[in-house]
Amino acid sequence: MKETRSTVPDAMIVVGTHCPHCPVVLAALAEMLKAGTIGRLEAVNLEARPEVAEALGVRSVPWIRIGGFVLTGAHRRPELEAWAEKAGSVEGQADYLAEMLASGQLDEATRFVEQTPDSMAALLRLLADPAQKINVKAGLGAIFESLEGTPQLAAAVDALGELTRSPSVEVRADACHYLGLTGAPEARPPLERCLRDEDPEVREIAGESLARLAEQ
Repeated sequence: MKETRSTVPDAMIVVGTHCPHCPVVLAALAEMLKAGTIGRLEAVNLEARPEVAEALGVRSVPWIRIGGFVLTGAHRRPELEAWAEKAGSVEGQADYLAEMLASGQLDEATRFVEQTPDSMAALLRLLADPAQKINVKAGLGAIFESLEGTPQLAAAVDALGELTRSPSVEVRADACHYLGLTGAPEARPPLERCLRDEDPEVREIAGESLARLAEQ
């Protein structure tokens, strides 16, 4: 079932005086504001307020933030409306992270996860899909590694434990590895069960994760 957003997101745009795409994107966001697709619009001129752009980490314009999603470059109204519709939902967060990772924007994806405490559900949604692109899977691995020992990852023990029952060997193996990164004693039961998995790789990774937990 498709998830829906709970609130109308706000938006922000950073523009440049000589940027040819900025007026088009700004006009599209203004129309969305009038239509109620976004609740508030803040516009900042890069040249007039360089300190604001620096604080936001803006490297190019137009720079757009819709809810928690950061976009750069020329985007037309239908695309901006689509991101506004997805803002605040697990499905939307998963789509955003997948797009960032597929395009090699690991730093941006990691920053989003760090700044969005409820983004773990989106990460798990991507992890559960064995059909994800290889660069998305690699990016997920890097993000999970960066979360080692954090409360955010420890809170995902039950969900990761469920993924160790996935029909996909790859998903089961990844879930076992990430359970070892949680540092949580509650990760032991699903890992011990995976020692009896039908796949030797899953069994091996489960053993390695149990050993990792024992060292902590």
